[in-house]
Amino acid sequence: MNEVRSLSEAPLFDAIKRFVAEISSGERQVSTGDSEDIRLSYAALLVHAASVDGGMSEEERERLEELLMQRFELDRAAATQLAERAVVADEQAVDLYRFTRLLNEKLDEPGRLRMIENMWSVALADGAPSDYENNLIWRVADLLGVSTSERVALRQRAAAALGAA
Repeated sequence: MNEVRSLSEAPLFDAIKRFVAEISSGERQVSTGDSEDIRLSYAALLVHAASVDGGMSEEERERLEELLMQRFELDRAAATQLAERAVVADEQAVDLYRFTRLLNEKLDEPGRLRMIENMWSVALADGAPSDYENNLIWRVADLLGVSTSERVALRQRAAAALGAA
C-alpha cells in the first residue's frame, strides 16, 4: 500500500522552506565549493575584532564561537576548530581586503550588515570596545559598503542584544 504524505512532510518542501528563510534573513549559505573560504573569511574578521586590541578575552572567544555556531549551524567543536583556523588565517593575512573581497562577492546586503553587527557583538563582549576595535570595524564596514549610520545603528543593536542576554 502506498502511504500518502502531506506536502509539509516532503523533504523537498522542507528544503524550499529553509532556502526561503535563509534568503529572507540575509543568511543564505553559499555554494559548497565556496563555503569553506566564506566561513574562514567570516571567522577571521571576527577573530581580528576580538584580538586587535592586544588579545582575545574569554568573553570574546565565547561570543565568537556562539556566532559561528549560529551563522554556520556548527556544533561547539566545529566552531572551535573554525576559530582556531581563523586565528592562523588572520595572523598570515597582510590586510583585510583578502577577507572582505570574498564577503563582498558572496554576501548580500543583509549578510554584510550582519557581519558588521557580529563584529560589534564580539568587540562588545568584554565591555566597551577599544579604539582599535572601533577603527577596525569602521574600516571593515567601509570595505563592505556599510554606511556610517548603519554601522552606528548596528553597534547599538549589538549592544542592546548583549544587554538583554
